[in-house]
Amino acid sequence: MYVGTLCFDLLLGDVRSLKEKRSVIRPIVAELHRKFGVSVAETGEQELYRRSEIGLAVVSGDLTHIKDVLDRCERWMAGRPEVELLSARQRVHGGDD
Repeated sequence: MYVGTLCFDLLLGDVRSLKEKRSVIRPIVAELHRKFGVSVAETGEQELYRRSEIGLAVVSGDLTHIKDVLDRCERWMAGRPEVELLSARQRVHGGDD
């Protein structure tokens, strides 16, 4: 069994309040979950309205599948016009970790 995790550090565009931030982040989280079948949540920077950290995880018995899903999620996030992807950190944990 393998567990892949991916953490995005995001800078939000023209956002001036936490309410506006939620209106940007919620659809992103929902779309990642729907499109890629991953577990996803806002995991950090909740008190800052122009920054966000989104974490996601996927579990599979196939290491190639894990890497493919993480790569597709990262490419999808990099293409989002409403956010700037500052960094993305991928990790894969195997059965011997």
